[in-house]
Amino acid sequence: MYRKAAADQRFLTLLQLCDTFSKLTQVQGKIIKMGFQNNQFVLTKFISVSSELDSVHYACSFVFSKEPSRPHLYDTFLYNTVIRAYAQTARFKPMAIRYYNEMLVRGIEPTNYTYPFVFKACSGIGELSLSKSAHGSVVKLGFYGDKHVMNAMLHVYCSCEGGITFGEKVFDEMPKADSVPWSTMMGGYRNFGLSNEVIKLFREMQISGVRPDEITMVILFSACADLGSLKLGMWAESYIKKENLKMNSELCNALIDMFSKCGDVDKALILLRKMPETMRTIVSWTSVIFGMSLHGRGNDAISLFKEMKQSGEYPDDVTFMALLSACSHSGLVEEGKQLFMTMVNVYRIEPRIEHYGCMVDLLSRAGLVKEAIEFIDRMPMAPNPVICRTLIAA
Repeated sequence: MYRKAAADQRFLTLLQLCDTFSKLTQVQGKIIKMGFQNNQFVLTKFISVSSELDSVHYACSFVFSKEPSRPHLYDTFLYNTVIRAYAQTARFKPMAIRYYNEMLVRGIEPTNYTYPFVFKACSGIGELSLSKSAHGSVVKLGFYGDKHVMNAMLHVYCSCEGGITFGEKVFDEMPKADSVPWSTMMGGYRNFGLSNEVIKLFREMQISGVRPDEITMVILFSACADLGSLKLGMWAESYIKKENLKMNSELCNALIDMFSKCGDVDKALILLRKMPETMRTIVSWTSVIFGMSLHGRGNDAISLFKEMKQSGEYPDDVTFMALLSACSHSGLVEEGKQLFMTMVNVYRIEPRIEHYGCMVDLLSRAGLVKEAIEFIDRMPMAPNPVICRTLIAA
């Protein structure tokens, strides 16, 4: 018994030390050689480590082999590990659902640790019907009051099309002692364009006495930006100072974006310059450039872009969309053409339909209709209705 436990621990330690796929396969060979391929603890750890190395597919092909001696090893803990591993991937979330269904078919009962990751997978793929089915199972199994399960359930309803009313019902029925459910519900409203509801819910949150965190305030600033409510945005800024909330990069960016979209571009620029260099991101710069674009300050946008490059920040496709839009609204035709070529030839960014639309708008506004038509003819994709309307209007 002692030797077996020591051997178990040895393999668990070896797996823990695996930081490359090559090391993982070497340990796998030892597992098979020593006859530990049917050890529950070792198999579960193998999957857990594999997921960290982005090799969960490989691990599952080994663990869920067709050996007749294996099925009795598949327990709740093993399935929870697999479901969690797939739910945390970017591209393979549907596999989490597949193993959840397989778990049910095998008669293995889920636990309250199963459902947060089932809901996470559903959220990632926008699967509302399965979310509702899992919701029913949660109620049936008695997990409806579990804080983590409820938060995950609320999140999936606030992420899936058509789920917001179900989210409201869950929100009304769940405990709301901290900021997490409030932020999730506010985020759901904002995702579906219900920014007025965000403001209402934030006020309810204040009345309830729950202190908002940085995530709550990011959502609030985004809602203020959507509504163009500078007054409310300024109040929210003063609230942050009063509550002494930590100004992380995401919150600073949301504040800059709010001022840019609500018309106070100069305040947004001041905030950008005050922002520590270590906290500035491409989002910080692009938000101000977009604000300048919206308010006809094309030359200022180009100047800020040059300053951004000097700082060492690398522009992305959204930055160039903001710049091209700024040139269009300010009549900077040659500058816009040059920026488009820089995007393609220097930064190797493949233009999207939105970039082509900005260029057609730029040429059309300047009265260069013939050149706009020639530009459309050279596009690698068919023009969308917006581009066609822009050309017809010109």
